[in-house]
Amino acid sequence: MFLALKEIKHEKLRYGLIIAMIVLISYLIFILTSLALGLAQENTAAIDGWKIRSAVLNKDSDVSLRQSLLTTDQVNKLTKDKNNAVIAETSIVAKTKGKAKQASTFIGLDNSQFISKDLKLTSGHKPENDRQVVIDDSFKQYGYKLNDKLTINSDSTAYTIVGFTHNAKLNISPIVYGTIPTWQKLRGMGNAFGGSAVVSKQANIDNSDKNLKVYTVTQVINKLPGYTAQNSTFIFMIGFLMIISLIIIAVFLYIITIQKLGNYAVLRAQGSPAKLLVGATFSQSLLLTIIGLVISLILTAATALSIPSSVPMAFNINFMTIVSIGLIFMAILGSLIPVRIVLKVDPVSVIGG
Repeated sequence: MFLALKEIKHEKLRYGLIIAMIVLISYLIFILTSLALGLAQENTAAIDGWKIRSAVLNKDSDVSLRQSLLTTDQVNKLTKDKNNAVIAETSIVAKTKGKAKQASTFIGLDNSQFISKDLKLTSGHKPENDRQVVIDDSFKQYGYKLNDKLTINSDSTAYTIVGFTHNAKLNISPIVYGTIPTWQKLRGMGNAFGGSAVVSKQANIDNSDKNLKVYTVTQVINKLPGYTAQNSTFIFMIGFLMIISLIIIAVFLYIITIQKLGNYAVLRAQGSPAKLLVGATFSQSLLLTIIGLVISLILTAATALSIPSSVPMAFNINFMTIVSIGLIFMAILGSLIPVRIVLKVDPVSVIGG
């Protein structure tokens, strides 16, 4: 460790460039990880908030809430259990005079069931009739306030905003919570259908209807439009950046080791054990990576404080720790190539040459 520190202090510019490269790569990985986590959370924030474990959908819906329809009779049978609740979903455009239109998701709820009862509001109250709605906090960015009147799609009915709730997003779009009759009106289907799905706090729902099928909440989430593809894309990007960091560290350490072969040869000739030189190489790699990670974590923290709330990013300490450990592991792998050179150095051939 002493030898590694001595070399880093002596060659500040050379090692400073390596640290700068590690900072840039690790900072980019941290930002991409935060963006991936933020987008994933905005896809599933509402479902996570419902604290459900399973769902019953129409068997021909391809595990899609938007494609699923349950009849009123099916909903009534399944919701006799107090651990079950109906949700009625449809895509909408919410608008109010003088404010920007918002592409949203309407969720109809039954006020007597657990999802509505457990819904936490940041202000206002829950809908008390079919012309009242609770909306996600993100609407506030566009000037929406309590008691504003909004219209949905081409429906001329004015709905009053009576409450706001936090993190009510599904598939990234903000949610407008209302009643089942309002959902039926928006879908134009009358009373024949009672919802999109019945969800449950239990891992399994007792279902005997051959036209319906029970799915885990994970299956439902994975079938959200674009969710799996989006996560896979970010995972591959982060993986490639990890490999790039491995290559960069290995190349820089290789070049520096080649330049110092004469010094290593002298040390070996003076009786310094190979273990000392190998330890110095490993220590250099770890020190450079740790310093780079600390700087990039500081930059990431500054980014978290300054980034607008409209950007879907989530900074999670546990994920940052996992990424940091991964980069340190890559640094150790990257130092194996120069270590091999150090072990094979021949004092006679190097000094004599």
